[in-house]
Amino acid sequence: MEEIVVGTKPLRPKKKPKIRQITWQNIKAQRQLIWMSVPLLAYIIVFAYVPVWGWTMAFQDYKPARSFSQQTWVGFKHFQFLFTDDNFLRVLRNTLAMSIINMILGFVTAIVLALLLNEIKKIMWKRTVQTISYLPHFLSWIIVTGIVATSLASDGIINDILMKLHLINEPILWLTEGKYFWGVVASSHIWKEVGWSTIIYLAAMASIDPAQYEAADIDGANRYQKMWNVTLPGIKPTIVILLIMSIGHILEAGFEVQYLLGNGLVVDWAETIDIFVLKYGIAQGNYSLATAGGIFKTVVSITMLLVANWTAKRLGEERLL
Repeated sequence: MEEIVVGTKPLRPKKKPKIRQITWQNIKAQRQLIWMSVPLLAYIIVFAYVPVWGWTMAFQDYKPARSFSQQTWVGFKHFQFLFTDDNFLRVLRNTLAMSIINMILGFVTAIVLALLLNEIKKIMWKRTVQTISYLPHFLSWIIVTGIVATSLASDGIINDILMKLHLINEPILWLTEGKYFWGVVASSHIWKEVGWSTIIYLAAMASIDPAQYEAADIDGANRYQKMWNVTLPGIKPTIVILLIMSIGHILEAGFEVQYLLGNGLVVDWAETIDIFVLKYGIAQGNYSLATAGGIFKTVVSITMLLVANWTAKRLGEERLL
């Protein structure tokens, strides 16, 4: 190996790390862990990979009464229908809009709440606030949408408060106007999940070296400066990983809240891809169209996940893969 001389000190090129090869000795040493992973591996194979065989329905005019060999193959007919159908393009717009709004507001509110909770010094008060904030996570969407619908009714608490504050002159019918629907969905998601989302950030904050806060105190930093220069950089890897995972679910805007709060007056803003698949695919027996919609979601999710992971790698940030 040739030496590179710079000045008086020779520099040797770095050796590439050796890749550890798996041998039977390694397998034997880890056999207990391997046997423990067998049930999980079997679960993944049965419920995640075996159903992929059903994707063939997207390329057929699938009829439940016929065997596989009797199905009529139609190629990309159903995909062409999806990308040329005005209804699908509309629900794609709704799905992307609600998903992006939920992701942005969900990240911002969860990080802000975690920062505020981290600054509470009294443990009892901190635990009380945290418990109250994440309790809605354990409520089903049936209960949550019922609370939301009651609160947003013409005689609900939201209109009462706004009228008493003289912000509006008459009650607003929040669930009958499409321009309010995306905001209602985002607010419902935040109220339900913001407390639960803070748990991961609080755990990341707990792993920050206290010496960094002590050094900031010596330098005269106040609370806000410590949050900006110590806490946020300390949880930055966690934020990046969670952001990559969220981008991978960009077409998962939800189903329950849109289905339960939606009605004929806001259908142009409420329908998502999941509702489209249920309404025009499964409900009408067009399983091929429903499968094509599911494949589209999966392909987009995987693509967005890989792109986000590659971008994080190029920027020198933490990555998922």
